[in-house]
Amino acid sequence: MALNLRQKQTECIIRMLNLNQPLKQSGTANEEVYKILIYDKFCQNILSPLIHVKDLRKHGVTLYFLIDKDRKTVRDVPAVYFVQPTHSNIHRIISDASQALYDTFHLNFSSSIPRPLLEDLASGTLKSGSVEKVSKVYDQYLEFVTLEDNLFSLAQQNTYVQLNDPKAVEKDIEAIIERVVNGLFCVLVTLGVVPVIRCPSGGGPAEMVASLLDQKLRDHLLSKNNMFAEGGGFMSSFQRPLLCIFDRNFELSVGIQHDFRYRPLVHDVLGLKLNRLNVQGEKGGMKSFELDSSDPFWSANSSLEFPEVAVEIETQLNKYKRDVEEVNKRTGGGSGAEFDGTDLIGNTKHLMNAVNSLPELTERKQVIDKHTNIATALLGQIKERSIDAFTKKESDMMMRGGIDRAELMAALKGKGTKMDKLRFAIMYLISTETINQSEVESVEAALNEAGADTSAFQYVKKIKSLNVSLAASASSASRSNIVDWAEKLYGQSISAVTAGVKNLLSSDQQLAVTRTVEALTEGKPNPEFDSYLLLDPRAPKPSSGGGSHVKGPFREAMVFMIGGGNYVEYGSLQELTQRQLTVKNVIYGATEILTGSELVEQLGLLGKKMGLGGPVASSSSSGH
Repeated sequence: MALNLRQKQTECIIRMLNLNQPLKQSGTANEEVYKILIYDKFCQNILSPLIHVKDLRKHGVTLYFLIDKDRKTVRDVPAVYFVQPTHSNIHRIISDASQALYDTFHLNFSSSIPRPLLEDLASGTLKSGSVEKVSKVYDQYLEFVTLEDNLFSLAQQNTYVQLNDPKAVEKDIEAIIERVVNGLFCVLVTLGVVPVIRCPSGGGPAEMVASLLDQKLRDHLLSKNNMFAEGGGFMSSFQRPLLCIFDRNFELSVGIQHDFRYRPLVHDVLGLKLNRLNVQGEKGGMKSFELDSSDPFWSANSSLEFPEVAVEIETQLNKYKRDVEEVNKRTGGGSGAEFDGTDLIGNTKHLMNAVNSLPELTERKQVIDKHTNIATALLGQIKERSIDAFTKKESDMMMRGGIDRAELMAALKGKGTKMDKLRFAIMYLISTETINQSEVESVEAALNEAGADTSAFQYVKKIKSLNVSLAASASSASRSNIVDWAEKLYGQSISAVTAGVKNLLSSDQQLAVTRTVEALTEGKPNPEFDSYLLLDPRAPKPSSGGGSHVKGPFREAMVFMIGGGNYVEYGSLQELTQRQLTVKNVIYGATEILTGSELVEQLGLLGKKMGLGGPVASSSSSGH
């Protein structure tokens, strides 16, 4: 059975809400206990996409509060705490217990509580004479946000800036790597699997995370009460997942480019956050919508191009109208025929059917209205900013390895926000194999004229001039190999692709990450990926390099992007499972999920740290 992260994390949360008691078939604990839920901001974000107020009520939670808010005493009621293990949270818990705010305290930490903090908790409750109030302390290993069945974020903001900061010292980098590893470890504990790990070698962040995660899993597997015991059956490669770890610089372009598919558009343009977004209503005022697996239209159409989504909304609306008409006809409401009472039983039957179909029709209409609102808001932005033109030009640039100068300048002087133009200019830099100095100067002048902060552009230019390959699509492959792949993937003649050979595989048709994951899950010898690190925490540690007795193929894959992921990559990996036979399920995660603008803001911060670019921009808005 495919791994489902959303389901697994939800099960853990429900068990926690039921005081970590075994659950009945109905999904609730044996005894109904009314309780209070206390969480911090981070854990509120974990709960938000998974648990709604009605779910809290179902599991006996009558009140819920943020831990740092002032709260009144509630006698004879147990409190479930779900918080990160931090100094401030521990001190607040000690304070709450000493004031006997609640009857008993069930403490759940989002990740493993460090020993010094546990000792602080013990000594603090002992001193205040409230130690008997603390019923249980649990490490929940839930320190990540699940947005869809196969999508998660560690909600660790600005990791890209922190890892690429020229002023960062080794200690800072190690702390960030450790935080990432702890987050990934929580995901693996929740899934109950020990994966085989692959990543590019070369000492970058991906290798650092992979090595530390491998060591953490090895150490954990040695302990008697390890949390992977139940996963012991996952021994063959067809059952154990492959975890592929990458760093954002592996393919920077995909994090910056504009995209015309529904899910990435909603995220990029309307600011989808924790599966929620706000849209301007027709009569003014903001409307709030939720987009997740409970929305059938979103589940079915979020990977389609925007024009196809608009057609689908129209189709669904017409189908709804036909079904309403059908109900009216059957109940005599719209047929125009007089009711003479001769078919009383038949008519009553139709009325019953109509009444039964009303909730379903109402729900369908709500979904159609919601997506009509969202599509209208998107269309307004697309027209105003020419997002479709930016998407097409960027895609063409990546395919051809450049762009006509007149077309480039026209786009920079045409419609679009400062950020749209900045993203387009950075895509131009990434896609061209050799930098034309006078052309770059013209681009910079156009950006300045538009009032854009050029720090991010200057940063990418600097990195590019240092010969760091950003596209990374052809890292170690020979030219002929790429042309072979091009023929297979695109069915194009060799002459059509050799011009932009370097960036060919970074086009939206086949992202470098997707292509790499496809090759790694097949597990066949491949000169491009044989240099990748291979670590198996269940295998005896080899004397040098990585190693595993499990070579593949792999049915399940997990892909993790350090420095920020996006919905474009997520969509591409989900499509991979549809079009080939080996890998059947791919879970995608990242340190945070970023829009193109948010990643460019992080690039801009790095530019400023290096003393490049224009005036100071606003601080980076973060992903989730």
